[in-house]
Amino acid sequence: MIYLEILDNFTNLVINENMKLIQLNIKGISYSDTQTGAYALILREIDGNRRLPIIIGGFEAQSIAIALEKELKPKRPLTHDLFRNFAERFNIYIKQVIIHKLVDGVFYSSLICERDKIEEIIDARTSDAIAMAIRFGAPVFIYDSILKQAGFDENNIIEGKKNKEGENWIKNFVEEQSKQKAVPDDLNKLSLSKLKSLLNKLVNLEDYEKAVKIRDEISKRESNK
Repeated sequence: MIYLEILDNFTNLVINENMKLIQLNIKGISYSDTQTGAYALILREIDGNRRLPIIIGGFEAQSIAIALEKELKPKRPLTHDLFRNFAERFNIYIKQVIIHKLVDGVFYSSLICERDKIEEIIDARTSDAIAMAIRFGAPVFIYDSILKQAGFDENNIIEGKKNKEGENWIKNFVEEQSKQKAVPDDLNKLSLSKLKSLLNKLVNLEDYEKAVKIRDEISKRESNK
């Protein structure tokens, strides 16, 4: 009985540790010189040395960069600015963002919103969630277990100049992740089944811009049958 009690206590300790929320701030945005349109949003834990790179699209990178640079004011509201204006008009506020899941390289996030003292949880792409968090001044959190899985220790990276990646690790990360979303220049060389497989892969990776191109190619072939 004593052994089982100790085991239960240890199990609960591990679960609680993995479910602990770590607050992040934005370190910057890195661009790949070799992969067109590939960006990595770099997040850093506030009370630690771990950094988290998240691959985002060009539109999201622009939206986040504009929100970070307070002096940059678009003449017309961008999509995320429009959403903020809409939410504020109806007294909806984003209290925080939580990155709560990582599946096949895709991060899943939630917007914790409040209206009339009632909280609502809204599912969102991580890039969109962070773009909104900046505009509302809301903190961004991640579960410790996810940060352990996908993050990098900044001190180790600095020491990593001795290894083959060295200080270019972020750029290498962007390029490696971008290869997963790579689409051949000549889609005619791909069979219909491979196109459908690639389409599913891009949708799962939330790369809808490239997915649309594949969908159009599939539609064209099926209409010619």
